[in-house]
Amino acid sequence: MPDDLWNKLKPLLDEYDPPKLNGRKRINARAALNAIVFRLRSGCQWNQLPAEFPDDSSVHRTFQRWESKGVLAQIWAALIEECEEVGGVNWQWQSADGAMSKARFGGDEIGPNPTDRAKPGTKRSLLVEADGGPLAVVIGGANIHDCKLLEATLEAIVVEHPKPENVKQHLCLDKGYDNPTGRDAVNKHKYIPHIRRIGEEKFDEQQQNANPARRWVVERTLGWLSKCRAILVRYEKKAYNYLGLIKLACALLWYRRCWHLSTAK
Repeated sequence: MPDDLWNKLKPLLDEYDPPKLNGRKRINARAALNAIVFRLRSGCQWNQLPAEFPDDSSVHRTFQRWESKGVLAQIWAALIEECEEVGGVNWQWQSADGAMSKARFGGDEIGPNPTDRAKPGTKRSLLVEADGGPLAVVIGGANIHDCKLLEATLEAIVVEHPKPENVKQHLCLDKGYDNPTGRDAVNKHKYIPHIRRIGEEKFDEQQQNANPARRWVVERTLGWLSKCRAILVRYEKKAYNYLGLIKLACALLWYRRCWHLSTAK
């Protein structure tokens, strides 16, 4: 972990997970975070962490404690806010979509995957801003329709976002949301909907795409998250552990943007 990132995260860890005043001494927080990121990126089992990291059981306990206290969500939110301070967040155009993953060991929040012979799977529903920065994520069973997760996704934004009266916010969705459930969720949160209608042609009569879709950014972000092998295939039996890994991956995407914005000056 680069020193710059650690300097951003250490105050948050001290605030939301302060050191114990008595009892058994905890492992080094930076070393634990390094191990969790390695687990996230490699997809290895917790008990297969390399020897240079702390004890795997201690790392896993630390990860679960941080997720239960909301530390990972706070890290994610803090990095979004840092980007927003330098104009790195575009709230005007947003998009949402879902992606399915295999769930090898079962657990909660899973369901039969309709695209994989009804094998156990899980679904990630993601909301991003105009440039693909993740704003919210929820998970559910693979057999849950995307539109049924949309309202929960819009309510799960980790930072305070501008009010619709101050900033017009457009939401781009694919044909899977062209139904009353999807439209009700969009209207409830006062977005300007851009939902491709079922049966609508992509091109006009002149075979021109007059209004290019803005949904591709969410698909790209889902692809970025899938580069983390612990997200691509779900090995966590407990849904909140899997969700915690996704939150950490989203935070790292925002740190990457913060770094690019700082070096571009």
